[in-house]
Amino acid sequence: MATKEHQFDISAKLDFQELKNAIVQAQKEADNRYDFKGGPKDIEFNEGAKTITLISTSDNKVDALYDILLSKLNKRGIPINSLDEPKKEDSSGANRKYTYPLIDSIQKDEAKTIQTEIKQLKLKVKSVNQGDEIRVTGKNIDDLQSVMAHLRTLDLKSPLSFENFR
Repeated sequence: MATKEHQFDISAKLDFQELKNAIVQAQKEADNRYDFKGGPKDIEFNEGAKTITLISTSDNKVDALYDILLSKLNKRGIPINSLDEPKKEDSSGANRKYTYPLIDSIQKDEAKTIQTEIKQLKLKVKSVNQGDEIRVTGKNIDDLQSVMAHLRTLDLKSPLSFENFR
C-alpha cells in the first residue's frame, strides 16, 4: 500500500479586501482624532502600483497615521512586515507624503534562504520553487508542521503565509 504524500505551499500573498477594510478603518479613526482636526490627513491605497500613501502636515502626524494603520492591519490579520521602507517626500501645500510599497511575493534571494533553511532541518521533506510560491512535500505531517514552525521564527522581509495544507 502506497503512503500518501502531504504538502503545503509557502507564499506571501496579501488579502487585498482585508487591506482595504483596514485602510478604511484607519481613515475613520484619523477623522475622529483631535490632533488631526483642521489639517489634511489621507491614507491612499493604489492597488495597481501596490502602494499605500500617507499624507499629513508634518512627519509626526504621518507617523501617527502610520501607527493607526499598523494597529488596524494587525487587527485584520495582515502581517505588518508587508509594508516596505517608505519613500519620504514633500507634497503640495507644505505637507509630508510617505509612500509604502507592499510586499506580496517572495523574492528570489528569500526563496533560496527558505529552501536552504528547509534543507538544514534534515527532515524528510522536499521543497520546490514554483515562481512566487514554494511547495513543500513530505510523507509525515509532523515534519511539515516542523518546517512551518521553523520558518515562522525566521526574520524574513516577506510576510509568509502557508496555504493548501493537504
